[in-house]
Amino acid sequence: MILASKSPRRQELLHNITDDFRVIVSEVEEILPEGIAPEKAPVYLSDIKARAVAESHPDEVVIGADTVVILDGEVLGKPRDKDDAMRMLRALSGKVHTVVTGCSVYQGGRHISFSDTTRVEFYPLSDREMTEYIATGEPFDKAGAYGIQGRGSVLVRRIEGDFFNIMGLPVGRLKRELMNFGALQTHIKGETV
Repeated sequence: MILASKSPRRQELLHNITDDFRVIVSEVEEILPEGIAPEKAPVYLSDIKARAVAESHPDEVVIGADTVVILDGEVLGKPRDKDDAMRMLRALSGKVHTVVTGCSVYQGGRHISFSDTTRVEFYPLSDREMTEYIATGEPFDKAGAYGIQGRGSVLVRRIEGDFFNIMGLPVGRLKRELMNFGALQTHIKGETV
């Protein structure tokens, strides 16, 4: 199995499903087609990443994933700098946004794609709280400028949906999709199911 993602969080989460994988990062440019709906962007991006790696490894199971944070119809990517991180955190403060992760799986000319959505509500944030969080450096490699699994957890009031989806990989659903795809065997008491 191949994970077509350099995200250390996705690698960590995929270990919850299987330890039998390696990482090969796709070198495709992540450019969205004009007019694509924000909630469709993660599946599109996961698909182009997985397909690019699958072309070189057609017999292996290749998994691609991409996560976006959407607020009021706008995709919040990774912040460019401190000012951009502050802009995003101010926009998220006291509001509900959605996190959508798209996953694509390729093997032997077959493929499936799906997405999972989680709603996240932030506490109202003070300028001091946002500045202190930005100073940790944590926001800079994360969509929406926060990491729920780290210090960003204190910004979140409530979630509705899969917690791991927010981290970048809906592992429960992915496991089931891989099993339905025929790409994952499970073992119970030494027997393959």
